[in-house]
Amino acid sequence: MSAARVFRTVDAHCEGEATRVVVGGLVEVPGETMFAKRRYLETERDDLRRTLLFEPRGQSCLSAVFVFPTRNPEADAGFVIMEGTDYPPMSGTNTINTTTVLLETGRLPMSEPVTELTLEAPAGLVAVRARCEDGKCVEVTFRNVPSFATHLDAPVEVEGHGTVAVDIAYGGHFFGLVDANKLGFEIVAEEAADLAALGERIKTAIGEQVEVSHPDNPGIHDIGLFVWTGRPLVGGDARNATVVSPGRIDRSPCGTATTARMTVLAARGELAPGQEFVHESILSTTFRGQVVEEVAVGDLRGVTTEVTGSAWIYSIQSVIVEPSDPLPTGYTLSDTWGTATPRPFDPAA
Repeated sequence: MSAARVFRTVDAHCEGEATRVVVGGLVEVPGETMFAKRRYLETERDDLRRTLLFEPRGQSCLSAVFVFPTRNPEADAGFVIMEGTDYPPMSGTNTINTTTVLLETGRLPMSEPVTELTLEAPAGLVAVRARCEDGKCVEVTFRNVPSFATHLDAPVEVEGHGTVAVDIAYGGHFFGLVDANKLGFEIVAEEAADLAALGERIKTAIGEQVEVSHPDNPGIHDIGLFVWTGRPLVGGDARNATVVSPGRIDRSPCGTATTARMTVLAARGELAPGQEFVHESILSTTFRGQVVEEVAVGDLRGVTTEVTGSAWIYSIQSVIVEPSDPLPTGYTLSDTWGTATPRPFDPAA
């Protein structure tokens, strides 16, 4: 067998949400920062994302992370996040999965009982604290980039559902949040397909009717994810289902969505700094979070948050593309990729 391209990967899941962490086989990716590398990958080398995440080598409920050396003297490593349709500037589950992989495989040194490090994400620097025992990363706490709410109860017109009240907050990317219970959902596994389909429709409507822009980085200006919020079912403080494009539910409580939810609660005066917040996923796995302090983001009132969760490595492998493979960058079909459509075969990719 001769391979045109080989990626060395370590796969892990964080409370149910899977990440393919690419630790070898990358091409040269220019850029002084992770944001610049993200932009290059998005505009010039999106074939790499498609190869790793599209079928037959990937699947719709999988993210990927490229790990890079960083030129930021305050950071220990950098990473760029890739999902089924885009490149999020920040992701909590991917941060927890990546930290666990880097420490448990020895790519960064592990100190017991606590390892502290800083990762550079496209959204900025992320401080990480990992509790470690007997070579295992037991749990990871990350301090997210500063977050802020831009809209509370904004009216958005959704065809077939009238006016829907939407909260919008930045927690590493912009989220639209809607109360699922008010629309008749409980956020349970049996509702996943309906939650994903309607969530994508509402997210599209938000993007068409509400403008957002990060005050310190105008390059971040889209509603990246949609979040269904709801009452807890297993003893937490709240429940959520984050809709990831092209139309599936995040299996974990979603770290950046947990930040966005806490940010909205803080903006309403319903969550004080230091108060623990337990966030449930559609699988009833949980993250613990808290607002650390109030901060200014441009001329907006914001907060910094910490979120804690655990991850488990489940696969170490090489992902291979043979020269004769007729589908080198994979494909998507609408039976498992929601509204996605097959990409035409590009023999030059």
